[in-house]
Amino acid sequence: MFRFALVELLAMWVVWFYPFLRHRFTGPKRESNVMAPRGMWGLLLQTAGILIAWAWVPHSPAPSQARIASSMILAPLAAICGWLCVRHLGKQLRILAGLYPDHELIRTGPYRLVRHPVYLSMLMLTLATGLLLTWWPLLLLAIALFIAGTEIRVDAEDGLLRARFGKEFEDYRRSVPAYLPFVR
Repeated sequence: MFRFALVELLAMWVVWFYPFLRHRFTGPKRESNVMAPRGMWGLLLQTAGILIAWAWVPHSPAPSQARIASSMILAPLAAICGWLCVRHLGKQLRILAGLYPDHELIRTGPYRLVRHPVYLSMLMLTLATGLLLTWWPLLLLAIALFIAGTEIRVDAEDGLLRARFGKEFEDYRRSVPAYLPFVR
């Protein structure tokens, strides 16, 4: 069961990354007119969290059936969420925090449930990875780093959106959680 779960996990990472990479290399090349460079620090912390989630400790106990099953549920959900995000963002898709001159406030699809569903999908994949591969203390560190990075990125992006869309964004922010459904 573990090997099958590992193959699924690897496949879901590839499936999750594909639309972002495809957009990066085939999408329109557009320049932002507003950027939030501090979001890069958040990206670095998120990346550190993801890499730690992949840390396999020799002689660590094999994951329980519950951890394997949880991983096998979370990973496909994360991949589906990632694809839906890209689909609804369309030409607004960016890796680093920034706004295009014609930027729109997206509130459809997964953006109806959370303002930053890409981060939710990344968190689910990180958790799925850690549940399958990582010793508990390292998994907790990975999640803590990932959440710290996400908070930095959310703050940077929300600041840009607030500056561009004003009351429209504030109303959206008050009614829709950042990246964890049901958590304000």
